[in-house]
Amino acid sequence: MTVLYPRVALIGLGLIASSMAHAMRANGLAAEIVGHAKSPETRAIARDLFCDRVCDTAAEAVQGADLIVLAVPIGAMAAVAAEIAPHLKPGAVVTDVGSVKAAVVEAVAPHMPDGVQFIPGHPMAGTEYSGPRSGFATLFQNRWWLLTPNEATDPAALAKLRTLLEGIGAKVDTMDVAHHDLVVAVVSHTPHLIAYTMVGVADHVRRVSESEIVQYSAAGFRDFTRIAASDPTMWRDVFLNNKDAVLDILGRFTEELFVLQRAIRMGDGDHLHAYFTRTRAIRRGIIEAGQDTAAPDFGRGAEPPKAS
Repeated sequence: MTVLYPRVALIGLGLIASSMAHAMRANGLAAEIVGHAKSPETRAIARDLFCDRVCDTAAEAVQGADLIVLAVPIGAMAAVAAEIAPHLKPGAVVTDVGSVKAAVVEAVAPHMPDGVQFIPGHPMAGTEYSGPRSGFATLFQNRWWLLTPNEATDPAALAKLRTLLEGIGAKVDTMDVAHHDLVVAVVSHTPHLIAYTMVGVADHVRRVSESEIVQYSAAGFRDFTRIAASDPTMWRDVFLNNKDAVLDILGRFTEELFVLQRAIRMGDGDHLHAYFTRTRAIRRGIIEAGQDTAAPDFGRGAEPPKAS
């Protein structure tokens, strides 16, 4: 493919940023990839694996960049935006990969100078692994990347960013910020919270009963533990910054759970069968949409995919 951005700056060099770098390089979409991370160790790894240049500061990394990707925890977005703002060149595009959009817009948008386009984004892709060694070029294949432009977004800048994301394998859609945060509360944030909770319950039972729960973990619980292995800093920031939507969905979840509790207590097999039949159909819809396979591997792979 043709180079879309002569210079791309990645601020934060974990799973998403490193995967973007590998994918952009594999598809020839960026002439130069510049990176920055707080940790000297991370910067050294990125220099060896996927960055053409690595800078000690975010301000230095964004100088002359055509596309800047903010791949830092949501709680760090405001400080990073303030640091890089004076060093952004006119015509540059800034995007992010945070899984909450209202809080990111509030943190970043006020710092953006005139002539710079801020187009918030969220790749619906990931693994339980983190850090600069965890990235691989095919992470975004057939996965959704949601963008939340507003009425002031330049259509040409949006189209170019969309082309880049499609070039690294993603399916791109746009939506309103508030709608995005509600959608991800359902499909991502609340399921993660439930997974963390279930693993916590299992640990409590293990300690109280001295039983070998981990040793006998079956498929469903293994999947919970895979999800619960995700980066704790990122998920702390997600729940603190999307609390209204998450609490709304948790309330709905609790209501559904009470109904199922009553059905179990009352021996209402018909209700349980009908409920599980409906939810099974949703699972089939996910497979038909190409967002998973019918093979239930439950994250049992011992190692992350190798970078390419």
